[in-house]
Amino acid sequence: MSANTTAENRRRKTKKSTPFPSTRRSRPHSPNRRLSPPPSAAAIVDGDLFVREFEFLQISPENPNPRSFPHSVKQQCWDKAEKIKGRHPDRWRRDALGNTLFRKLVGCPGCLCHDYDHIIPYSKGGKSTLENCQVLQATVNRSKGNLTEISRSELIRKSAYCRVSGRDMDFLELSSYGNVRRGQDSGGCKIQ
Repeated sequence: MSANTTAENRRRKTKKSTPFPSTRRSRPHSPNRRLSPPPSAAAIVDGDLFVREFEFLQISPENPNPRSFPHSVKQQCWDKAEKIKGRHPDRWRRDALGNTLFRKLVGCPGCLCHDYDHIIPYSKGGKSTLENCQVLQATVNRSKGNLTEISRSELIRKSAYCRVSGRDMDFLELSSYGNVRRGQDSGGCKIQ
């Protein structure tokens, strides 16, 4: 090992760093050292370019029907889905086909994942309103696509089947929320 490498290793070992800038020892400022202000947002991103790039996300008078559902509609759509007895309704629901869904799993391909589905497809004139929204298992929603003439039995066959026990649900809640909540109709004990 060279002398420079050994000296560098000693400096690394003795150098103290803290994750909080306010607790660091400040270095005396030399008169030649200039403090520069933090860069402004305008310096990082051209404001006009930023607005132009994301204009399509805004709801404007020209596009009163956005492709995705607004957050408030998604919340109401979740609330109107079927509750699972003994489970907290903010965390667990059933879709229109009877599939168990977990609130935290959105848009993934797993059997507990869900999407907010346009009952009448957006591409066929369906509105992004509560009346046209349903919570649907993600795999079913993707296989449905923009089809309107598809039977319930066909959709059930496209469901990703998984058997989830109460204990599995508890583990999912513990890992996602840090606790387990029961529904008011559970009658069992509460794990906190």
